[in-house]
Amino acid sequence: MFILAVYNIKGGVGKTATTINLAYLASKENLPALICDLDPQGSASFYLKIRPPKTLSSKKLLKGGKSWEQSIRGTDYENLDLLPSSFSYRKLDLLLNDYKKSKKRLKKVIKPFKKEYNYIFLDCPPNMTLVSENIFNAADILLVPTIPTTLSILTFDKILSFFEKKNMNPDKIIGFFSMVESRKNLHKNFILEKQKDNRFLKNWIPYLSDIEKMGICREPVVRSLPNSRAASSYQLLWTEIKSRLRKEP
Repeated sequence: MFILAVYNIKGGVGKTATTINLAYLASKENLPALICDLDPQGSASFYLKIRPPKTLSSKKLLKGGKSWEQSIRGTDYENLDLLPSSFSYRKLDLLLNDYKKSKKRLKKVIKPFKKEYNYIFLDCPPNMTLVSENIFNAADILLVPTIPTTLSILTFDKILSFFEKKNMNPDKIIGFFSMVESRKNLHKNFILEKQKDNRFLKNWIPYLSDIEKMGICREPVVRSLPNSRAASSYQLLWTEIKSRLRKEP
């Protein structure tokens, strides 16, 4: 079982679209998958047309156990479940301070579900906080969607530096380019340069209106438009990610 966190300090880089499409592709292989929507904005929950239970809260998220079991919902897709977001998740940092080993609380509450799912995907909020450190400790792989621009590359490097400073394993950080406009020389040059770095995947996600329209269709583009360039890009990305996972000890 693998825990994959789709994370970036920056917002608007394609985290949720990536989470939804990769999780759907995993479920289509008859491998049970769970998406944990940890972002108080609740974009993954919106895409999958699921409203959070009224009883769901930050406290219940950190409690785990039956609180998770009562909150997890099946989606419209076989083998794909969702732990919805709650706007109360904006208080997670404050609540985490009350726990011993506060940086590993999320890892602890996820552990019992590793027997039920082949993949757990974490759709992460765009910040660098105590919640982020919980995500870093819980994830087997930290997937970092990165726009091929100077500031986005700088952000990726900051994440890497944070791991090294905290003596965390930087090998779990895997970047890939997202929202790529191949007609731009700047984008092409960054991709060519960074693909020499083993931390970046070879496949990337283009900037396409089909992906933007997920907010209207409210379903994975790999389902709504299976023969599209967008769907093909996510499929290639997922295949490459799985090859990395097979190399994990």
